[in-house]
Amino acid sequence: MQIDKRPRRLRYNSHIRDMVRETDITVNALMYPVFVVHGKGIKQEINAMPGIYRFSIDMLLEELKEVVSLNIPSIMVFGIPDHKDEMASEAYDKNGIVQQAIKAIKDRYPELVVTTDVCLCEYTANGHCGLVNNGMIVNDPSVELIARTALSHVEAGADMVAPSDMMDGRVGAIRRLLDKSGYDHIPIMAYSAKYASAYYGPFREAADSAPKFGDRRSYQMDPANAREALREIALDIEEGADIIMVKPALAYLDVIAKARATFNYPVAAYNVSGEYSMIKAAGMNGWIDEKAVVMETMTAIRRAGADIIITYFAKDVARWLITR
Repeated sequence: MQIDKRPRRLRYNSHIRDMVRETDITVNALMYPVFVVHGKGIKQEINAMPGIYRFSIDMLLEELKEVVSLNIPSIMVFGIPDHKDEMASEAYDKNGIVQQAIKAIKDRYPELVVTTDVCLCEYTANGHCGLVNNGMIVNDPSVELIARTALSHVEAGADMVAPSDMMDGRVGAIRRLLDKSGYDHIPIMAYSAKYASAYYGPFREAADSAPKFGDRRSYQMDPANAREALREIALDIEEGADIIMVKPALAYLDVIAKARATFNYPVAAYNVSGEYSMIKAAGMNGWIDEKAVVMETMTAIRRAGADIIITYFAKDVARWLITR
């Protein structure tokens, strides 16, 4: 007797579907990016990212009340300085905006895991992620300042640092400096496969970090390359990365999947500003069901292999998980 094979039996009702679901979203997977500026009483919406704001430290602490109440375990802090120069001096200033914010956040919310983006692009007058010499972004002098920046964040109280510059050797330089300075317990989440993507546009408005000349293709990865991503990830692991990241997420699900299949390390994926803004705009115009599309997107990123999703939708997702 031939058995009638009917996969739909496991889709018969919602309880059975829940029982056999292969991929799930939990609040523990979420990391919420925040932008902090100097001043007081500032909560400035970013035009290209509806619902996302630049906060002064006092207003950021108010924002984080909700983040903590939703049990989102971690944030990623981006700083926007008042002063920019060719040496990105506020990036590693002990009294810089990120350093001040870290101290305030850890004082108010010690349980919150504070991860910091480590880069120079918000702090350089030219908007590049490294120092410039004769029109070229120079690697090793940039790495020295990037490592100093990471150390200054950790000295302020950061729980984890995330170098995003894509300079060669920066993970190793950060690891050596942290270890030498007594912070061998601090993990590094490396932007290992960060692509020169068109999806970053809204972020560059948010962080005021668009390059003043040229582009970032000489250090960020070519969107056409996947095998190269595995080489970059392998190098970061060899240099001491504890978590590897793929950025952006949606157009690079294949790279996330390759990273998960190849390396036995936690994988993070950054659901970037352009991905956020496209969904947000379509939802605001009534073209899509925003909640359904966001949750499908989060599921896709997790299904591809991401353990951690850095997303501007983190608060929305956390609320929806409570009420589902």
